[in-house]
Amino acid sequence: MHKTRKPLKCGLIAAMAALALAGCAVGPDYAKPKVDIPASFKEDGRWKTAEPQDAMPRGDWWAVFQDATLSQLMDTLNRQSPTIAQAEAQYREAQAALRQAQAGLFPSLSANASKSHGVAAPGAGATNGYNLGLSASWEVDLWGAVRREVEAGKAKQQASEAQLAAIRLSSQTLLATAYLQLVVADMQLANLRQSEKLLGDTLQLTRNQYAAGIVGDDAVASAESQWKTAQAAVVDKRLTRAQLEHAIAAQLGLAPASFALPPASQQPHLPQIPAGLPSTLLERRPDIAAAERNMAAANAQIGVAKAAFFPTLTLGASGGYRGSTFADWVTLPNRIWSVGPSLALTLFDAGLRRAQTDQAIAGYDASVANYRQTVLAALQGVEDNLSAQSLLKEEADMQRAAVAAAKRAETIAQNQYQAGTVAYLNVLSAQNARIAAENNLWTVINRQYTGSVALIAALGGRW
Repeated sequence: MHKTRKPLKCGLIAAMAALALAGCAVGPDYAKPKVDIPASFKEDGRWKTAEPQDAMPRGDWWAVFQDATLSQLMDTLNRQSPTIAQAEAQYREAQAALRQAQAGLFPSLSANASKSHGVAAPGAGATNGYNLGLSASWEVDLWGAVRREVEAGKAKQQASEAQLAAIRLSSQTLLATAYLQLVVADMQLANLRQSEKLLGDTLQLTRNQYAAGIVGDDAVASAESQWKTAQAAVVDKRLTRAQLEHAIAAQLGLAPASFALPPASQQPHLPQIPAGLPSTLLERRPDIAAAERNMAAANAQIGVAKAAFFPTLTLGASGGYRGSTFADWVTLPNRIWSVGPSLALTLFDAGLRRAQTDQAIAGYDASVANYRQTVLAALQGVEDNLSAQSLLKEEADMQRAAVAAAKRAETIAQNQYQAGTVAYLNVLSAQNARIAAENNLWTVINRQYTGSVALIAALGGRW
């Protein structure tokens, strides 16, 4: 009886020895590469410090625009955006992949039962066979391959989580930009319609003067051309608004035919956004976090590839019953069992493992370069939008002054024309100057809104 237990004892000793060796893991340990970060943003000197916004929800960054419709649209986006839903599914996929990798750290257990009927040898009679068994196996992680897989899976899960946050921020940014551009289009439409009305009044006045013999037909033709041009501008801006509305509907996961936004009645607030410190971008930007986690996963894959050069040790045990009759199938005399380790090593693979290791190292080097480029692009994005915000504010102030001057010149020309002291060409020139100045102002305002959203996104969506 003592001898029958010896294989089990030897198997236990082998398992304990394997556990003692399981502490090593081949491949490099991960170390986050350093990136040179400036002490401050280059364009900080141009930026005006904003009023404290501590009362604003840090996650709901769009609240700084103080627009109820935008907040409602963001709520809908976060709930039903197909793009965000896809990223969430990919995150759940990464979680499942991590659990699969972690399962490799534990033994597997399986059971089987079967019945057979046949001839075991020539000339023998047919017999029945009954089998009932339970088996367990465990590939000991001697060289850390499974632990590296778990390390890679965990990093990939974290990268997927960061990617989900990046896609959510990107979707919110696109929606906010489209909505703010739509509001500007509404404001421009109102302005263009007012210009159309004024030009229509001027046309009627010119026609009356032509009927009275005061002006020639050329003045009427010029006034009518100006009026038609204004009407065409209204139609063109309506097209712009319609396309922006369709874009918003698509981002919300809605068919454009079932979605409509009423014309905006007021402009959203244009916030002043503090830049913060460049180093904090590494903590806030989800795309940077995703790139860094992908780098950690690629590093772990090097260890997985290198572990393939070493032998694998598998501990196995099985037991059960085998009999020729069902009645005495599960009885002590029909008991069978086995236990013991197995060692496997690939001796020749024509350079396959070496190529896989080189591929893993190249993949890691590529992820490092991608991480550095992502950080540099983030810094550039902040610098660009800091510069744009400050300079666009100056430009908007100048353009407002230009609009005021153009309106004053138009009024003077209109009064002189009605008094008969100047030709209609003077009025036409003044009207064109005023319309052009107003269009330029709305273009700058549109860029200010777009730049504000881009700066918030560049800062990670919060500050």
